[in-house]
Amino acid sequence: MNKAEVRCAGIEDVEKLSLFLQNAKVSSEGIKDSIDYFLLCENELGQIQASLGIEPHGQVGLLRSLVLSPNSTEKDMFILLEQILMLARDKGLTELYMASNKQSAALFFTLMGFQPHDSTKLPADLYESEHVKHILSVDNSYFLKFSI
Repeated sequence: MNKAEVRCAGIEDVEKLSLFLQNAKVSSEGIKDSIDYFLLCENELGQIQASLGIEPHGQVGLLRSLVLSPNSTEKDMFILLEQILMLARDKGLTELYMASNKQSAALFFTLMGFQPHDSTKLPADLYESEHVKHILSVDNSYFLKFSI
C-alpha cells in the first residue's frame, strides 16, 4: 500500500468498516459494540485498505476481521498486528486469541509469537462469542494464543 496510515477506528467508522467487511464476505456483526478495538489502514483518499479488530471478553480478546485488500503486503499485515498488540495492551487485555481454519495463517501468527492453544481450554468468556461458536463447528479449525 502506498502512503497508508493505520489508525484506531471510531464510531463514525462503523458504516464504512461494515461495508468493507461485507464486501470481503466477512461478518460485521458486533462491530458497533467494539469499534474502539478496531484498527483501520487507509490510503491517502481515506479508503480502507485493511482492518483488524479485537472482540473483547473481560481481560481476553479474540482477533477478528483481518481483511487485507489485494494490494496489501506482508509488511502491512505485520504493522497491523504490531499495532493491535499495542492496542490490546492499552485496553488492559492480558491474552489475545486467534481462531481460523486456514493453515497458512498459523505460520505467520506463530512467527509473531502466538502459540497453539487447545480449543477445549479457552477462557470461559470466549465460549460466549458467536465467532468462537462458529469456528468450533468448522473442520480443521484451531486456536492460537498470545500472552500480553
